[in-house]
Amino acid sequence: MRLLIIEDEPDMLRALIRGFEKKGYAVDGASDGEEGLELALFGGYDVIVLDLNLPGMDGLDILKEIRSADAEQRIIIVSARAAFQHRIAGLDLGANDYLIKPFDFGELEARVRSLLRRCFIQNDIVLECGGISIDTREHRVYGENNETICLTSKEYMILQYLALHRGFPVSAEELIEHIWGDDEGLFSNAVKVHISQLRKKLGVYAKDEIIETIRGSGYLIR
Repeated sequence: MRLLIIEDEPDMLRALIRGFEKKGYAVDGASDGEEGLELALFGGYDVIVLDLNLPGMDGLDILKEIRSADAEQRIIIVSARAAFQHRIAGLDLGANDYLIKPFDFGELEARVRSLLRRCFIQNDIVLECGGISIDTREHRVYGENNETICLTSKEYMILQYLALHRGFPVSAEELIEHIWGDDEGLFSNAVKVHISQLRKKLGVYAKDEIIETIRGSGYLIR
């Protein structure tokens, strides 16, 4: 498997390259945004690990260019930009995952393995599930007859995150990390409350139960 790591911190870049090479990956690295984009567009990589704060070209601009050229390229953002607005922006622009710095290498490697098991097509702006449509550009959710479903910002972000990971269970801890980040000290019960409210609102419009609870694993949209 071939990986590209676009990261401007020299120590971090060297450590990630060594770590993945020990796991048997063929790894290229780039410390500049423009160099990284050129490699990304022509290198034929299985997964790209992309930092956002880069010299030469911002990571989100790189993400836009990659996604416009290849709807199926697997991309993980790794960034110190921890606010939920940054995470949602990255996912909306086509990233398959978003990991906040600092992180454990084992978690990043596990997420790379997970992406390699999945098949993504990111060219749809509107996600469909169970009679519910999620417009990821307008941040709007509506039913079969185009009725707007009014959700809070957190409810919408939970629904979008689960929909982007359709077919794979997402733990409460992962939802907390990707939606609340370091903003609040939350426990899984807080996630349960939001999921419960979300289910009630969706249940008025959905054909079937959209969000399943997988015991010991988390929440799943099939």
